[in-house]
Amino acid sequence: MYKLAFIGFGEMAGYHHSHLLQYDKIEAVGVYDIDRLRIKYARYLGLKSYLSLDELLDDKQIDIVLVATPNDTHKELCIAALKAGKHVLCEKPVTLSSLDLEEIIKTSEEMKKIFTVNQNRRENKDFLLMKKHVSNNDIGDLYIIESRVEGSKGIPNGWRAVKSKGGGMMMDWGVHLIDQLLYMHDKKVVNIFCKMYHINFSEVEDNFRLIMTFEDGLSAYIEVSTNNFITHPRWYVLGTKGTMQIKSWDCDGKIVRPLDTYEQYDKKISKSNAGPTVTMAPRDESSVESIDISIPSLEFDYQELCTVYKQMVNAIEFKEPLTITPHQCLRVIKVIEAAFLSAEKMETISTSI
Repeated sequence: MYKLAFIGFGEMAGYHHSHLLQYDKIEAVGVYDIDRLRIKYARYLGLKSYLSLDELLDDKQIDIVLVATPNDTHKELCIAALKAGKHVLCEKPVTLSSLDLEEIIKTSEEMKKIFTVNQNRRENKDFLLMKKHVSNNDIGDLYIIESRVEGSKGIPNGWRAVKSKGGGMMMDWGVHLIDQLLYMHDKKVVNIFCKMYHINFSEVEDNFRLIMTFEDGLSAYIEVSTNNFITHPRWYVLGTKGTMQIKSWDCDGKIVRPLDTYEQYDKKISKSNAGPTVTMAPRDESSVESIDISIPSLEFDYQELCTVYKQMVNAIEFKEPLTITPHQCLRVIKVIEAAFLSAEKMETISTSI
C-alpha cells in the first residue's frame, strides 16, 4: 500500500480522493493547501493536514505526491516533490511551457522517481469507441478527423479565466483533445494552424479552432467553444471506406459505408429547395449500409481515473513502462506552443513534433 499526499485539495483533488477509495494499492493520507476551508474539509474526510509544503515533503511515510494546484505552480511543486524523493502524479496541463516540462523530466531521471500526468481523457468512452472502430479499419484509412467539445456557459470562475495561471480553453480542454489524437495516431505533426477567439473573455481565449497535419497526410481538426448553443457531433471521421459520427457525450453514433463503387453514378439531377444538383445529390439508401455504434459494443474496463494509478504503481513495482509518459505530454505541450504562435502570427507554423 503506497501512501499519497495531495498538494492542493480543490475540486479535482477531491475527485481523485473519491476514486482512490476504490483502489487498494494507494492510500490517500494527507493534504497541504493554502485554503483553510479546504484543509478543514480534508480533516473532515479523515486526512492529515500539513502546516507547510516542507512538512509534507519531509514526511518519510509519503511515497507519492499528487500535484493538483493551478497550472502555473506545477513546475516548482513537481520538482520539489521529486527532489524530496517522492514519486509524482501531476494534474494537466503538466506545465505552461515545454522547457518547464523538460526540467521536470530531467529531475525525475536524476532522482530515479516516477513522474506521470493525469491525461485521464484517454479513457473517455466516446474516444475509446471511436478509436476501436478506427483500429478495426471499419472506415478504411483516415484522412480527416474532427474532434469537438462545445458548451454555452462561458468559462468557469477562477483561474481558468486568468492568463498568468494558465487559463483559457487551450490549456483547459485543448490539452486533452490534442493528447487523445497524438496518443491514437503516433505520427509526427508537420504543420499547425490555429485561430483563437475572445468572445466574452478579453484575457484568455474562450474559443479556438486548431488544424494539425500529420506527416502521413491525416488532417485533424479540433474545436473548443464555450458559447455554442447548437452543437456539432463530438467526433466526425472520414476514411477511405466510409464515415463515422459520434454525436455527443452519450456515445451513440453510426458508421455509414457504400455498398457499391463511386463509378456507379446516377446522372439524374436532384432537386431541392436550395436548387438542383448532380454531384451532391444524396445516395439512394439501398446503396449504403448504416451501422449503429454505441458503448455496449465495447469490451473495455472503464475505471477511468484508476487507470493512471495502476500504470504508476506498475512502473514503481515492476519497472513497467508508463502508459502516460512525460515525453508524450511534452509533444502535447509543444503542439500547444505552436498553436499559440500560429494564433499570434495568424499563419501556419511548420513543425516536427
